[in-house]
Amino acid sequence: MKSIDPNDFKVVKKVNLKKISTLLDIKADDEEKEAKLDKVQAKLSDLQEVMYAYNKYSVLICLQGMDTSGKDSLIREVFKEFNPRGVVVHSFKTPNSTELEHDYLWRHYIALPEKGKFAIFNRTHYENVLVTRVHPEFILAENLPGIDSVDDIKPKFWDRRIDQINNFEKHIAENGTIIMKFFLHLSKEEQRERLLRRLEEGKHNWKFSPGDLKEREHWDEYQKYYEEAINKTSTEKAPWYVVPADDKEMARYIVAKIIWEELQKYTDIQQPELDKEIKDNFEMYKKELRK
Repeated sequence: MKSIDPNDFKVVKKVNLKKISTLLDIKADDEEKEAKLDKVQAKLSDLQEVMYAYNKYSVLICLQGMDTSGKDSLIREVFKEFNPRGVVVHSFKTPNSTELEHDYLWRHYIALPEKGKFAIFNRTHYENVLVTRVHPEFILAENLPGIDSVDDIKPKFWDRRIDQINNFEKHIAENGTIIMKFFLHLSKEEQRERLLRRLEEGKHNWKFSPGDLKEREHWDEYQKYYEEAINKTSTEKAPWYVVPADDKEMARYIVAKIIWEELQKYTDIQQPELDKEIKDNFEMYKKELRK
């Protein structure tokens, strides 16, 4: 089985999504991939416990991808060994009435992880420069000054949003949040197969929505805007990783391995030392408990 190098997926220069494969062959069967994932899961779980005790960093994992790209199952499989107190998952759907009374980043700010914890954004603040670009009429629900119709939404509006997102990520990174952003790169043909399975397999019927087919008609637009957003917002403190997603097992392992490798760079994360006075009295505490 070929080794995984996170740098092979990290966006450090301009990318063209059409030229990046949606399938990675590392010469391994599903059983080998699952075994590799199991090992990384266990190491991440142990590291999360140390981070919780250290209490100086938080971790924000952002997952984006087209419908059926495997975000839900990836979260389930990659983080299932975590202590539940140490990880929170947020799935951002259409903003509700309360959220629309605030700026578009507000609901993401209040969902940020506490120190020592992981937060996973299943769909993220990037929906505000992806879905809204394909459907600019959604912006009107935000009731913004100077935006009374779609015609009022000019190219500079999107440039400002990209700048705001970069500033948001810069701010939280400088205050101790470790950010990793993953684009699950799915092919249109693989999406077709997965949507068909939702219709053909009874247990997955509930996942299907006719809206999935309508959004599929905008495939090329979404790819264009994903590419633009990734290229303009992949930074040293908040990098994007483009992960081939046609093979779900492989995508899960790649994401887990990247998270593990990146967190290894934070060498200051250590189990805190107990106060010397407490350590010096261990024997006394043991005797009290044995009485």
